[in-house]
Amino acid sequence: MRYCTKCVMPDTKPDLLIDETGVCNACRNFENRDEVDWDVRRSELEEILSRYRDQAGGNWDCIVPVSGGKDSTVQVMRMLELGMNPLCVTSTTCHLSKLGRRNIENIKRLGVDYVEFTPNPNVRRKLNRFGLIEVGDISWPEHVGIFTIPVRAAVQYRVPLIIWGENSQDEYGGPAQAAENNVLNRRWLEEFGGLLGIRVSDLIGQDGIEKRHLIPYEYPSDEELQTVGVTGLFLGHYLPWDGYTNALIANASGFETLSTTVEGSVVNYENLDNHQTGIHDYFKFLKFGFGRATDIACLHIRRGRLSRQDGMALVRRNDGKFPWTYLGKPIEDILETLDLSVEAFIKVCDRFTNKKLFETDCNGNLVKDTDGNLTKRAYDNKDEESRVILSLAS
Repeated sequence: MRYCTKCVMPDTKPDLLIDETGVCNACRNFENRDEVDWDVRRSELEEILSRYRDQAGGNWDCIVPVSGGKDSTVQVMRMLELGMNPLCVTSTTCHLSKLGRRNIENIKRLGVDYVEFTPNPNVRRKLNRFGLIEVGDISWPEHVGIFTIPVRAAVQYRVPLIIWGENSQDEYGGPAQAAENNVLNRRWLEEFGGLLGIRVSDLIGQDGIEKRHLIPYEYPSDEELQTVGVTGLFLGHYLPWDGYTNALIANASGFETLSTTVEGSVVNYENLDNHQTGIHDYFKFLKFGFGRATDIACLHIRRGRLSRQDGMALVRRNDGKFPWTYLGKPIEDILETLDLSVEAFIKVCDRFTNKKLFETDCNGNLVKDTDGNLTKRAYDNKDEESRVILSLAS
């Protein structure tokens, strides 16, 4: 496990590359923002929006996918500021929190038309369980629906332009081609839209699931997309994008945060809508050795708000804790909807844990503390170097 020398991200993150100087591609991508002329980018955005604005007022100008979070709140605000008439579309989360509901209602109060789509909850529970047990991602159906439902709405309502927020492949690191791609296309959807190597058709026959149950998780056909001319853009390509800034702007317009930091994170302003998110982030830690605290610390380090040393201390303290609660809800309540006991859940966790990244005993069993937390072998390059030296010495 090798760490970026500028931020605290390890090279176990999929698609992250660390160059010969020890710096990851996510940090390099952020450095390149200094060369961007944001005035020119904003002018480009305004020109694009003018082409899609319905001058006759007979249809919406664009679709904005929204969760009620800080970023989607700002996406809506920016579109209104730029004179657009957006249709906001929500694909509801799997286990919506009360705070998440209040923030959804807050977006409506900004003064927009709004459509909320909730897939069949009985089917979704089966998909949550399948995703957790088979691919180690309880949020698989939610993350797929975030991309499919707005695209389906674009086709159904014949609104070709979709306004996304950030291109995560640029913000968090990824293939160079994806990092440079500022326009949504079907290839991007299928590559980065949360499928995790599973085709939706693979789910047919699982626990009684039929093709008709999977409509919300399928993209429209190429013919449908071409007929409407569905396209999209990432707002973060045209306007400076920063989660903390977005949180401040959204908060001033009614967006609510927690009074304390979110479990497993280091901030109080994101991932506030879904009680299952703690389990999702925990499995990322088990598979790759980093969690949400690492993600957030890296964002602040790159922007100069946090030193690498302080970021590493926050990660050691908060990353990868066993998700006994999330947004105050106990894990027993979350697992009950999936017909799983805590004991069965822990067995699934152990099956997906990369033992190369965590301490094990002489029998190869994972070492855990009294709260069920694992011990990571290395939190920085010096830890890894020391471990290698000790291993060679023994």
